[in-house]
Amino acid sequence: MATPQSSRQSSYSSISGKMMHAIQVDSVQRWMEDLRHMTEVECMCVLQSKPIGVDEDAPGELIVSGAGAIGQHVTRDNLQTLLKRALVVSTELGKMFQRLEKGRWQRVHSTAVRVNCHVRSLIQEYSTARNAPPEMQKYEKSLLEKCMELNVITERCLHTEDEYFLKSMKEAIHEILTDVSDSFSHMIDMALANEIQILICQIEDSDNVFAISTAISNLLSLTQDGPQLCSIIAKEGAVVALLKICRQDCFSSLYAQALRTVASICCVEEGISQLEKVDGILFLADILTDSTCAEGTRAEAAAVMAQITSPHHTSTQHLASFLESMQDIVTALINLCKSASCGEVFLLASAALANITFFDSMACEILLQLNAVHILLQACRDRQRVDTPYSKDQVVTILANLSVLEQCTADVLEEKGVEQLLVLLNEKPSSSSPSESAACERVQQKAAVTLARLSRDPLVAQTAIQLKAVPRLIELCRSPGERNNSDSVLVACLAALRRLAAECPDSIGPSDHQQLIKPRLVDSFLLCSNMEESFV
Repeated sequence: MATPQSSRQSSYSSISGKMMHAIQVDSVQRWMEDLRHMTEVECMCVLQSKPIGVDEDAPGELIVSGAGAIGQHVTRDNLQTLLKRALVVSTELGKMFQRLEKGRWQRVHSTAVRVNCHVRSLIQEYSTARNAPPEMQKYEKSLLEKCMELNVITERCLHTEDEYFLKSMKEAIHEILTDVSDSFSHMIDMALANEIQILICQIEDSDNVFAISTAISNLLSLTQDGPQLCSIIAKEGAVVALLKICRQDCFSSLYAQALRTVASICCVEEGISQLEKVDGILFLADILTDSTCAEGTRAEAAAVMAQITSPHHTSTQHLASFLESMQDIVTALINLCKSASCGEVFLLASAALANITFFDSMACEILLQLNAVHILLQACRDRQRVDTPYSKDQVVTILANLSVLEQCTADVLEEKGVEQLLVLLNEKPSSSSPSESAACERVQQKAAVTLARLSRDPLVAQTAIQLKAVPRLIELCRSPGERNNSDSVLVACLAALRRLAAECPDSIGPSDHQQLIKPRLVDSFLLCSNMEESFV
């Protein structure tokens, strides 16, 4: 259950989540950009009472607090300015909650003054750049009134030491501060929706390829700022507008870019819902099965497929229409894996296949009929197509799911797949990247799982033992560094060892048998997970 403090802070923390991706540049440049939005309160108060003079002979360009030239705003610039300003306000609101809890009244009041100034500045800048919708203007007025109330009430607390009064004021300030956070969050959402609507109108109403491309690029950039922004983008109808572009021959050069943006938006349920409403899955199937479509376009369609079939999505209603085209989609994806000209294309196609094999066994049967084991193992030996642990992760995921079916065993043996699984058990990161290390762990784990499943067949087990799979599995169990201290790799390797030991007990020495095979699995796991790595 959320604490009262956490519930009060939920509104401003959600804003912070949207803004934390704001422009990543070197520290000096970032400081210079942020400086424009971190104006001293005293300076702001003085400046607000001064008229801004404009030289009649000067060019008609008026700069307002770094927001940009009036009449020359680009939507993306407006959004970035809005996001930066909102991050500043949400940060100040967070500080105010913390200082209020500690009863630091001087700091509480000074923060309230800063919040008031920043909110007024944000509203003024945005109103100058855009005509805010009437609904948003209501929130702006209400927000300004609450900020002023916050100023007045926190100032009163500076002039008394009455503990009873301060305690009652503390509760009142909490309530007002929560209202300010909620109102500010709603206002920012409306402003973002307004800007996104402008981008979508540019996509829908323009016939200029460059203008549409720029709008799509801006939308794609916004999707990188988190799922909350993706939800707003989806609700404003971006998926529908982008798919309309993909249905017009005159915009064929924009297909890949539009589909890439759709894939990003579909990281949220609202995006998938919009896709389903316009028969998007059937349309994607048409693209994937159209050999005349450019490879890049088909790859981006595969990316959308990978996104909407992700196991992370809680809703699966959209998969009903997917099942209607299962045969065509799976066939197109495995063919794309086979013909992929580069690693990125293979990664997108194989990721979609990996997700598909999780939720329907029919997909696995189709893949086996299409000689998928041969295609995937051949790709593993081709560095042009499988060049990263991320691609290997997709391949071994598919193999692990295929290995549930008995008919997979013969294909793996014929393609010397056991040898390839042992290669994957040796996968190690080439850099210190946490994501790459995690990918390598998944490759090792799934390779061990696949080996364990396939070793139900005595011939596979004997082949694995002849290829010295047992020493490598023991090493992964006993040396935490070899498995990057991963518990999931440890469990998978213990299971594979036990499967091989059941087929050929003599393949494992007495000491290893006593510790890794004979005890309950949980006891062997605890022994290995608490084992210190030896460097002797």
